[in-house]
Amino acid sequence: MRSTGPVSRIGRSLVAVTATAAAGAVATLSLGVSPAAAAPTDMTAPRPGDSCTAADLGTRHPYIKTTEVSPTITHFKGWYVTEGTTGQQTVSTDTTTVIAVSVGLNDSIETSFAVEALSNVKATVGLDVKLEYTSTSKESNSVTWNLTQPGYYGFYKGTKKVTGTYGSLNCNRAQQDDGRWALEWTEGPGGGNFTTFTTLEEGAVRCQDSVPADSIMARAQALLDCDSAAVKADHPAGAVAQTAQQKPARPAPHPAPTGGTSTELPRATGHSARAALDCSAEAYKIAVPGKPLSWGAPLLADDGVRLRPSTIFSAHLDNWRLCNVTERNGVIEASLWNWGNGGCATIAEQNAATDRAVLMTAPCAEDDLQRFYIYRDVPGSSKIGVQNKYTGSMMGYDRYADGEFIRQYSSGRQDGTGTFDLTRV
Repeated sequence: MRSTGPVSRIGRSLVAVTATAAAGAVATLSLGVSPAAAAPTDMTAPRPGDSCTAADLGTRHPYIKTTEVSPTITHFKGWYVTEGTTGQQTVSTDTTTVIAVSVGLNDSIETSFAVEALSNVKATVGLDVKLEYTSTSKESNSVTWNLTQPGYYGFYKGTKKVTGTYGSLNCNRAQQDDGRWALEWTEGPGGGNFTTFTTLEEGAVRCQDSVPADSIMARAQALLDCDSAAVKADHPAGAVAQTAQQKPARPAPHPAPTGGTSTELPRATGHSARAALDCSAEAYKIAVPGKPLSWGAPLLADDGVRLRPSTIFSAHLDNWRLCNVTERNGVIEASLWNWGNGGCATIAEQNAATDRAVLMTAPCAEDDLQRFYIYRDVPGSSKIGVQNKYTGSMMGYDRYADGEFIRQYSSGRQDGTGTFDLTRV
């Protein structure tokens, strides 16, 4: 571990230290000198630029950037009805399109962030869309319909497929036009694509039926290929062979991730080599504001980071250094190296997609699981929120108690227990 990086560069980015500061004094994480109050915000649906509070530093929310609603046929069967074969018919249709609910590359929809994203989609498009993982292939393909006229019918099931893009909003400080600082919801380094759909509609339609334009029924009628010579020829009652456009479409692959924080969980980099980190000389405590417990690294490799009291017996397990620090759009990115056990804070790769996974330490490596975004309060305040770069989840804890684990939460902790104090020791 190399921890002799240029102090001036890290210091300029992280903390304002006066020339008269005594060695060992506590300094706050700041780029300025005077705090500014942040107005409360309506947390039901934050938008970029809305105000937030210090309690929101440890949270994040999705917001919907674009949406597209497309009537889609999921099951279809061409069926010819002759005189004497009208009446109620039950037809087993073929699957033509499979729509699966997803947020990013994660199809499980088990996290609060993914559920909130789909709830925002529902509110945006004004449709009752699916809010949990499912797919149209799980629906029965049987369609029962009462036919009163002979002719060439399309038995179908269909839905309104809703797709689009979402962004990730984090609370962070922003400088106003008049030079003051305030906390705002800003678009963080995350986002992706979503897919969901409405309840399936079923029915039967003929070529000569008049149907609403751009409806599910109209899409089914288009699959009948009513102008083809085969359709106009005489047929026995029953199924009609599939045309080329009625054959199942191959599911589209997920788009490649574009980098940054996301619920999509891109592949982690390897742990094969210990990283040589450029760390600040300053050590910091990551503490619960106004209370004595702070992040304490474990001595045992299979244990996690816990809330611990800071005493003379802490053996520097409560001291962290910020390494390989970068800053973009006011957000710091850094590895968190522990002075006491020499490891870097991380989420175990096998638990990366798990909400409430425990924060641990491991040998330092070039790995996004060991990289964290730090969102800051206005200058003069040491309050921060911490987000894992790889998983996109915010760090927090279930309850304030000695020995309580620090865990990841996809949307953070809405009760303010994801806001910490980063103070220089």
